[in-house]
Amino acid sequence: MTETVHNLGSLFFGIILPIIATTLFGFVLDRRFHVDLATLVRLNLYVFVPAFIFVRLIESTVPTALGFRAVGFTLTMIGIMALLSWLVAAITRIDPPARKALQLSTMFYNSGNYGIPLMTLAFAPLGPVLQAFVLMTMNISTFTIGLWLAASQNHDRTQGWWRPLLPVLRQPSIYAIALALTIKAMGLEDEISSIAPIWKPLGYLGDGLVGFALLTLGVQLNQTKPPPIRGNLALALAIRLLAAPLIAAGLVQVFRFEWEVARILILSTSVPTAVNTALLAHEYKADGRFASAVVFYSTIFSAITVTIVLFILKSVQ
Repeated sequence: MTETVHNLGSLFFGIILPIIATTLFGFVLDRRFHVDLATLVRLNLYVFVPAFIFVRLIESTVPTALGFRAVGFTLTMIGIMALLSWLVAAITRIDPPARKALQLSTMFYNSGNYGIPLMTLAFAPLGPVLQAFVLMTMNISTFTIGLWLAASQNHDRTQGWWRPLLPVLRQPSIYAIALALTIKAMGLEDEISSIAPIWKPLGYLGDGLVGFALLTLGVQLNQTKPPPIRGNLALALAIRLLAAPLIAAGLVQVFRFEWEVARILILSTSVPTAVNTALLAHEYKADGRFASAVVFYSTIFSAITVTIVLFILKSVQ
């Protein structure tokens, strides 16, 4: 018992607490200076995340087949979460705006400004590389499936079903992914990385994602005024933090991943709700307050749930 408590404490102190501390710094920073969240979000989406994805994919030594299996796993998880949240919403008779917010809050998890630091600390060097594939999938899915889901709530259907997807074309991460995969397919990685005026700035920006993203998360949490935990909010938290890693534990068996890869992907599903889901819900009137509350509480409670999941994964060989 004493050894278990010690191991839990070590994992929390060495992996989870640094994430919390950096996020808390952003929280305090916003209280003092009232930082513009929209600007931080744009810098994440348009600068740091695309640079990180491009550099990590170019540098990745993970076999392409394994990377695409991780993509398939992540897409399957998104689909299962969508189905599960839809069933819960149907059973509990949640109204349409709240139903959209529930689905957004459970389908898309914080694989960037929470998942990347977590993997860097917990399962380096393989963890961050595989997480780049998870993040790539999550970004594309969030700004395609997620954006369509959020926008469809108030979209004028006479204009065509495809119009809500137009903002996807403005997301640079998609072009960063396409460019990186094209370069790797052509075998030009060494040529690109040898161009210092291009490669070094991208490297600086990619390395800056972890700290900047956690600061952004802290600002987001400070600006969230969450309601009490009850009803639909409790259901969303249970699905995101408890059901997701349990489902992932079964799904890695279906995909027949080796244990080293399997535990990375299980941990990747245990993280809290993605901040972008609250932004999408707010932008498209899909109960943004509910979605923000799920982001807030899932991030707070993940300090406990992620520590427990990580302890189990580290304990099982």
